[in-house]
Amino acid sequence: MTILVVEDDERIASFLAKGLRAEGYATSIARHGEEALALTSVLGDDIDLILLDLGLPDLDGVALLRTWRDRHLAVPVIILSARDRVEAKVAGLDAGATDYMTKPFSFDELLARIRAALRPAGQLGLTLLEAADVRLDLLSKVAWRQGRRIDLAPREWALLELFMRHPTQVLSRPQILNRVWEYGSDPGTNIVDVYVGYLRRKLNRPGLPQLIQTVRGAGYRLLPPTLAGGPHDG
Repeated sequence: MTILVVEDDERIASFLAKGLRAEGYATSIARHGEEALALTSVLGDDIDLILLDLGLPDLDGVALLRTWRDRHLAVPVIILSARDRVEAKVAGLDAGATDYMTKPFSFDELLARIRAALRPAGQLGLTLLEAADVRLDLLSKVAWRQGRRIDLAPREWALLELFMRHPTQVLSRPQILNRVWEYGSDPGTNIVDVYVGYLRRKLNRPGLPQLIQTVRGAGYRLLPPTLAGGPHDG
């Protein structure tokens, strides 16, 4: 999943990006409002959440947020700001923010708020994601297949979460690169194929079908066992 960090303080932006990547999120950074507007126009639906500072050098963060909402950008926006007055919080939330945190902040608390903001509509109280015959704990990042626990590295669970949020949908390699890693399309890398291989080996059990199907020339998709067929890769 991709998080856009809109922050003009280089130290804070670097801290956020490094921490989010360690948790398996892909990140993009914008240092000012116009750059943030350009990135949201280019990346569009590939952005899953925005962390927004209000004190930008060219645009006020609240005005930027209103522009996004006027353009029907519906992704969650969490404001991270040193403005701690009630009036500032009310203005940010009224402008369309999903959440508001004041600086300095706890990174663990921020992660919890990000997870809450990213939960699908109708599943706001859930911490488990289920697709096919796999369950993924969104808090511990541990998966189970038919009752067997599967421990995952950060990039592996980010990849599995992406598949589970889009079951049966074909995801191209550039889409996966953009959402799971911090860079876009790179025809010279096979990192997606490598990590799909890692994930397949962890999900596989003797006698059970492959859940992640290769669609030649298009990418990969997660299929339920009833559609996945035999145990061989397709």
